[in-house]
Amino acid sequence: MRTFHAVDELADIDPTTGELELEDRHAMRRVAGLSTELTDITEVEYRQLRLERVVLVGVWTDGTATDADNSLIELAALAETAGSQVLEGMIQRRGKPDPATFVGSGKVDELRSVVISTGADTVICDGELSPSQLRNLEQRVKVKVVDRTALILDIFAQHAKSKEGKAQVELAQLEYLLPRLRGWGETLSRQTGGSGRGGGAGGGVGLRGPGETKLETDRRRINQRIARLRREIKALRKVRATKRARRNRNEVPGVTIAGYTNAGKSSLLNRLTGAGVLVEDALFATLDPTTRRARTNDGRVYTLSDTVGFVRHLPHQIVEAFRSTLEEVAEADLVVHVVDGAHPDPEEQVRAVREVLAEVGADSVPELLVVNKIDTADEETLLRLKRTWPEAVFVSARSGRGIDELRATLESRLPRPAVELRVVVPYARGELVAQLHRRAKVLSTAHIAEGTALHVRVDQALAAELAPYVSA
Repeated sequence: MRTFHAVDELADIDPTTGELELEDRHAMRRVAGLSTELTDITEVEYRQLRLERVVLVGVWTDGTATDADNSLIELAALAETAGSQVLEGMIQRRGKPDPATFVGSGKVDELRSVVISTGADTVICDGELSPSQLRNLEQRVKVKVVDRTALILDIFAQHAKSKEGKAQVELAQLEYLLPRLRGWGETLSRQTGGSGRGGGAGGGVGLRGPGETKLETDRRRINQRIARLRREIKALRKVRATKRARRNRNEVPGVTIAGYTNAGKSSLLNRLTGAGVLVEDALFATLDPTTRRARTNDGRVYTLSDTVGFVRHLPHQIVEAFRSTLEEVAEADLVVHVVDGAHPDPEEQVRAVREVLAEVGADSVPELLVVNKIDTADEETLLRLKRTWPEAVFVSARSGRGIDELRATLESRLPRPAVELRVVVPYARGELVAQLHRRAKVLSTAHIAEGTALHVRVDQALAAELAPYVSA
């Protein structure tokens, strides 16, 4: 199982690991057992995760046994990141998850026995459960049941810090909860309107009748909140687009660091720019994007942006809610795709990240693959990865190995600044003028006796083609 580094241990690693922010996060850990929660409450209010002692359950439908083990190991790391203690892990081999209880009936009884023997208070399933699966499994094992999606959403809720990040996480949580909303105890039948029974009972004139159930009230309230959050995120999206447009006007190339969660993206950003971004040995430590300016050896300015980490089977609610943030990747000139070289299955990490990048339209952006943590990876794995990805750069953000090579490769992949020219193109070369309007930025156009006079900003290749027509 994965364990966390203590704050004082992290402080000795690197002065740019954001230890002040890390101390602040650890200082605000939730303390279990202090809740004064009401007992009569709807599930949308009730189901706040307090993961203390948990049992993990997975269904192995395809792939190898190692793949199934790695998936459960990752689930354990997610559970520990959420603040729980993992007591036991179970995997069942099935063609597909049971439609009623996720695992088979016999496995449910075995799971109930494990819960009793270990004293667990929560079961976490390695998959997204339907509302009926969640309800049936909870009734059978007699403790709270949480699926992988709810677990990831809870971690995001703990780590979101900016206004946009909090709004995105809340939107994702509410969209996940809405189809799972149900009455708790007798709440389902409680009426909030008039009862329609004689005299002045109920809500008064015009309000008598069956009224609205508490469940319907909750559903309406959640839908209203979702609509408000979408408006907020849309407004924040415009702010982000304005900043991006300003960078584009100034022709500052943008580089985005993307990759699997805990692959070392923030460490790499700190190593390249001295950003001081929070670094923690935990999944989804970074949710709020950080952008820093950097400069190449020949003086060109570019931006480096950190992004939220990805994970296999990333909940679609998260992808949708964070779409405005993830679209920053699609607008980048280069994606630095960071891979954890010490992970048991780095190839699966790359596949999962590329899947999400394709979902947000960033699969066409040039990619620079960077294998990180080479100081902790074994030589056999590194040799295999070098054969698999011959173009990749191998680094250690922690020790600094390979960083100079990475910086040089990154700078060579940046788009070159446009060349500004004044040209007079003969009228016989009308196709060249049309090409300029397609490929270049035309600042001004005039028609003179010798041809079409243009003031343009073009790339290096087009500048060479225009050389014979450059005017004084």
